[in-house]
Amino acid sequence: MTTMTPQLAGVRTPSSAPIRLAILTLLASIGTAHAQSAADPASPAAATPAAVVDNGRIAEVVVTATKRSTSLQRTPIAVTALTAATLADNHVQTLLDVVALVPGFQATAQGDHGVTTMTLRGIGNDSAKTEYADPEVASFVDNVYSPRAEGATALLFDVEGIEVLRGPQGTLWGRNSTVGAVNIQTVKPELNSRSGYVEGGIGDYNRIGTRGAVNVPLSETAALRFAVVHERHDGYVDYQQFPNPSVAQQRAAYLAAGGAAAGFRPINPNNYVSGGDKYSAQDQTAARMSLLWHLAPNLRWNIAYEKFIDRGTPSANLMQTPRAGQDHWSTLSDSSPWVNRDSDNVRSRLSWDISPDLALQYVAGWSKYSGDMRFDQDGGTIVPTSIISGGKFQEHTTTDSNYRSYSHEVLLQSVGTRAIDWQVGAYYGKEKNNIRFDIGGMNGTEDGTVAWQGSFIQPDQTVENSAVFGQATWNITDAWHLTGGVRYTHDKRVHIGGRGYTWAYDASAPQLPLNPQIDPRDPVNGYQSGVPNDGRYSDNKATGLVRVNYDIDRSNMVYASVSTGYKAGGVQDRGLPYQPETLTNFEIGSKSTFMDGALRINNALFYMDFKDFQFNSPVSFSDGSRGLAIENADGAKVMGLETEIAARIAKDGRLSIALAVLDTKLGHLVAGSNDYALPPCTVDTRIETCLDVSGHKLPHAPKFSTTVQYQHTFRLADGATLVPRITARYEDEVSLSVFDLGPEDRQKAYASADLGLRYAKDKWWVDAFVRNVGDKKIKTSAFNGFGPWLAQYKPPRTVGVNTGFDF
Repeated sequence: MTTMTPQLAGVRTPSSAPIRLAILTLLASIGTAHAQSAADPASPAAATPAAVVDNGRIAEVVVTATKRSTSLQRTPIAVTALTAATLADNHVQTLLDVVALVPGFQATAQGDHGVTTMTLRGIGNDSAKTEYADPEVASFVDNVYSPRAEGATALLFDVEGIEVLRGPQGTLWGRNSTVGAVNIQTVKPELNSRSGYVEGGIGDYNRIGTRGAVNVPLSETAALRFAVVHERHDGYVDYQQFPNPSVAQQRAAYLAAGGAAAGFRPINPNNYVSGGDKYSAQDQTAARMSLLWHLAPNLRWNIAYEKFIDRGTPSANLMQTPRAGQDHWSTLSDSSPWVNRDSDNVRSRLSWDISPDLALQYVAGWSKYSGDMRFDQDGGTIVPTSIISGGKFQEHTTTDSNYRSYSHEVLLQSVGTRAIDWQVGAYYGKEKNNIRFDIGGMNGTEDGTVAWQGSFIQPDQTVENSAVFGQATWNITDAWHLTGGVRYTHDKRVHIGGRGYTWAYDASAPQLPLNPQIDPRDPVNGYQSGVPNDGRYSDNKATGLVRVNYDIDRSNMVYASVSTGYKAGGVQDRGLPYQPETLTNFEIGSKSTFMDGALRINNALFYMDFKDFQFNSPVSFSDGSRGLAIENADGAKVMGLETEIAARIAKDGRLSIALAVLDTKLGHLVAGSNDYALPPCTVDTRIETCLDVSGHKLPHAPKFSTTVQYQHTFRLADGATLVPRITARYEDEVSLSVFDLGPEDRQKAYASADLGLRYAKDKWWVDAFVRNVGDKKIKTSAFNGFGPWLAQYKPPRTVGVNTGFDF
């Protein structure tokens, strides 16, 4: 296995050509910046502000990555800023749609809990979908932390922009931003403006979408904004008809499996789903009401309430090699899917300009989430030969999940130009969660005998996080800037009353699939209590940042930084502790503007040293019980380069390129998982199966990936515009798990494309689009715990048209 060192001269892998090319891009951009500065250090063109006309320059983008409003090109952080126009052009509805627009960003939507998990720079957590596991990429909405991905970030609407901060954000953003953070900014009310928009759309799979917003002034000092969205489409996965064996064949198989002749009955074909909602269906609705109130000339209050409702279905586990005669997008399912998710969110921001030199912000948030869902885990991999033989019935049901959280942050910061810019703050957040999810498993069919079943009940879990932080930038000269920051965090977790109840193999108990109506705590139902999950965890950690940046001239800047990130440890099943994980990131970067503002190139070259990486997986323990195990790997090494290019081609062309080059290596880890067919574990006797994955590549971390977008505006004689656009993406082969069990456990290299065409005149527009033009089958996860390989996939080709008008 080849390895990579952090030194530039040490890049020696056979596939390092893209790395060398990217490094040359970085150095060339820095070199060109020096040459440009030296050749024309004070030219009138460089010193003159841009006129308020379309002069061929790329519009300036303002970001809040440093918790100040700064120009993207003057912000010494690797950050991707996606404007509302970019989001609209790419039909972004969820974070799954964002990943292609950000270098080194990946995301999946797992069916068993129906939530989105994110990976950035090769670091992520596919199991960050329960009350136990936390993500490595933190999500914020209007600077309010969203601890669980099921709620506030599920459906994006009326969004002003999205900022993806790459690299540890442990100083200013804090909790669980080990490798980055996503900050979603919603559109705020405007004073003295009565305006809005209405949109509607249709598409294949019976897609119907509507959204709109209206801004209403209440007085000279207050305004309201209402925004709504509804998106629905049928599922992509058809249901297969049960291939009913003859009664004689079933009887023979039943008797061969040890069934009593008197108990024989044929398989009921009605147990298999043939109608109703299909898997991967969308049916989501959300609304937001926002208030802006200038309480005084120097005191502003933004507050918003948001409601989200999801009545869609989870993604399906599909056979990678379908049975003969069956379509890829189909499944033999014995579990009707559903998702019921509801969330309520309140977000508040109070801004007080104390003086021309000082400002205070108080940001608070509250959220409530509840949900339940059902999902066919076995994916119909094996057709049963009788009610007790051949196949496997296994379904996941989240019977009940309830997450409550609130947070408070106070930030005091300097304002204006000064020798030292500073900010200090304090944060407190708390979660209170409970969940019950069941896994029912029967031999043959749901009318068969119990194979294994378990109900996992966590009635009381609290998570508390408090922190103080500060950051200062010393403006040594007009060109040199030195920044330092530190955050001190205290974490506390308490689990009370959690138990796993598993099948006790009591012959007198009724042989029924586990369902929400069965109380596993009652011994008469045939279940036994496992090892208690009760436990407490408490720890403290300091994270920090040191950064220097140099403004070569007004158009070019370079920076270098060392930063640390942190994710707390906690308590897992059986009350066992797991340790925190930490990450140290070494980074150099450049941000350059050329061709009088028509070309921008931003680069970031980084090396990350990851310690005690938390690996989460469902396992079978040596005593026969099951649960979620969290192991700390020795760590991981990641190095790579990210480049973002934006250019205006003549007056009416727009080109953007995002590319990422990654090389990852996992440290020592012996991992187990029931999702995979692994050998018996002789190294770790606590679990039944495992595999030494030390030195493996991290999953969802392609060596090279790029997205290229181009659009051109054609100006028609009547004043209308016609804008065709194309988005093309290429991604190298990537492993889908740390086990990397072969081609089935990987997504091979692929290229895909999206097309769009937008017509606009005055305030009315119509937009047609095709996504995944080549109808590529792109895997996001894979597993073979049931024998044949299953996978989940990105959506197939979809076609649609939207129209709307502004007022």
